[in-house]
Amino acid sequence: MYFKNLVFVFLLCCSINASAQRATKPVHLIFDSDMGPDYDDVGAITILHALADKGEVKILATVASTKYEGVAGILNVFNTYFNRPGIPVGVPKGYALELRDAQHWTDTLLVNYPHKIKTNAEAWDAVKLYRKILAAQPDHSVTIVTIGFLTNLSNLLNTPADSYSPLPGKELIRKKVKLLVCMAGKFPSGFEFNVMQDAKASQNVYTNWVTPIIFSGFEIGRKIKVGLPLINNAAIKNDPTKNVFRISIPMAKEDSLGRMSWDETAVLVAIKGYSKWYTLHKGRIIVAADGSDVWDESGTGQAYLVEKVDYHQVQDLINELIMHQPGENSD
Repeated sequence: MYFKNLVFVFLLCCSINASAQRATKPVHLIFDSDMGPDYDDVGAITILHALADKGEVKILATVASTKYEGVAGILNVFNTYFNRPGIPVGVPKGYALELRDAQHWTDTLLVNYPHKIKTNAEAWDAVKLYRKILAAQPDHSVTIVTIGFLTNLSNLLNTPADSYSPLPGKELIRKKVKLLVCMAGKFPSGFEFNVMQDAKASQNVYTNWVTPIIFSGFEIGRKIKVGLPLINNAAIKNDPTKNVFRISIPMAKEDSLGRMSWDETAVLVAIKGYSKWYTLHKGRIIVAADGSDVWDESGTGQAYLVEKVDYHQVQDLINELIMHQPGENSD
């Protein structure tokens, strides 16, 4: 009888855990990427769709923080390939950097993969899209992940009320956003590309943002090398992610073991949380006029990731996820 009771309790606990997992709501997420100067953005958007196919995330929008011609099409290429062609795409309509890929993988994708958005003019104004999406979401429900420049979020902070919401940008963010995750910064201090390139925007966002922020800093992704299992997988054919890594890895000696994975880590944490792989070092980032950053230990509301397990665990997971193929359960 005692043994039977133990079995019953075990099965009950398994049932409760399974029900809890099924009941977990997907993260509602806006993806903001420079999608071009580097190609870890490609790994990041692939992970985004892989986890969407697993029911872990609902993709609300894919937004570019650059505006080189073709960036809207590139985002639409990946959304289309993963059976979500209707995901809205935003591009900055005012000032924004026009940095793009030196390897010209964007040209290959635009020529070889379907996409309905042919020019940036066909995409949403990035800030208007942010306001439209946020206004329609439940309060404190949206996660934003930025893996590029802070241009859009700075502009969003500065917006007045409009037809989408009577709230100015800062209050709309306060009401609708629960978390911002950024691939940005070098900790505890240094220069990092995403922060530096639009330093004024970085200063504005990191001074005035009103929800918690988690940073995946330069030091987190630097050691994580991915892409070789993907390009060596003969079973995966005509895959845009594979094509990008196949084109780009041979072009740089430092990528001989795979490309460093800055952007992928931010997306992973934004969707799956940090606690399995990282702890948080709390405080607040301070960005100087030249884009350099230092960490204020006495600050509040922000934190950067610190490794707590062997980084190969994250590396193996990213390598697995970027080999994901379009699923039948795409939404």
